[in-house]
Amino acid sequence: MCHIANSDTLSYLNKAKNNFYDIKLKKLLLQTRMSKATNKYSRITTRTLTEMKAKGEKIAMLTAYDYTMAGIIDKAGIDVILVGDSVSNVVAGHETTLPITLDQMIYHASSVVRGVKRALIIVDLPFGTYQADSKEALRSAIRIMKEAGAHAVKLEGGSQIQDSIERIIQAGIPVMGHLGLTPQSIYKFGTYNVRAKEDSEAEQLIIDAQMLEKVGCFGIVLEKIPAKLAKKVAHMVNIPIIGIGAGAQVDGQVLVLNDILGMNKEFSPRFLRRYLNLDDEITKAIKSYANDVKKQDFPNNKEQY
Repeated sequence: MCHIANSDTLSYLNKAKNNFYDIKLKKLLLQTRMSKATNKYSRITTRTLTEMKAKGEKIAMLTAYDYTMAGIIDKAGIDVILVGDSVSNVVAGHETTLPITLDQMIYHASSVVRGVKRALIIVDLPFGTYQADSKEALRSAIRIMKEAGAHAVKLEGGSQIQDSIERIIQAGIPVMGHLGLTPQSIYKFGTYNVRAKEDSEAEQLIIDAQMLEKVGCFGIVLEKIPAKLAKKVAHMVNIPIIGIGAGAQVDGQVLVLNDILGMNKEFSPRFLRRYLNLDDEITKAIKSYANDVKKQDFPNNKEQY
């Protein structure tokens, strides 16, 4: 009787032990799968963006122009960093994006590249470096890839620059398109108002978007166009559509970093959401520093050698 009881007890304990290890193993496997899911995009590529669109996962994109901010953005988990020609406005203080040069874009792009480990880095080809001649366009794109270490370039326009886009892609350089409001053409438009509201312009935008996909662009930015049109384009093409002022029914969003941080109070379009008010915060901090210096409160005994 006692012997039988001991056998039963041992059997029970063995089963309990096996169940315990089974549970531990299952938990470990689950944690591993969760870890892989969390870190599945250890490095974002153009292929990653296509996969994200297919899965319905939204793409988050921001601009950056320097090493420090690029590193912060990258650590925060942004998928794509655009070294935009908007640097002409927010850093250099120009009225438009037109004055920025290729050398200046390469300088800013190389600074961003040094600060980034995960995000895909796309660089705008500046005005005048690709519109006139496809060979010049390729030379410009090659310089950005070689000298800055960027991962892709972005060009504004549709059928009128098709030759330039095709030549760049044929050389093995990934290209993102940009349709709708194209800031490099601001003097042609004469205004920053919403584009493609008329049927004829909307139809041409759709034709251009399909062309950009056909020639091999990995994605398209749609800027300041009606949300319904942007949604239609996003459903018509298989490549990711990134919107700025193009509604929520696209594959991702892009904004200018300085704008979402509230560093420019004068710029307040409808599509902009501010997440900080750094203009006030920075002003307050600098005033406090200057005041401490004037009062001889800085540096104190702990802040000197």
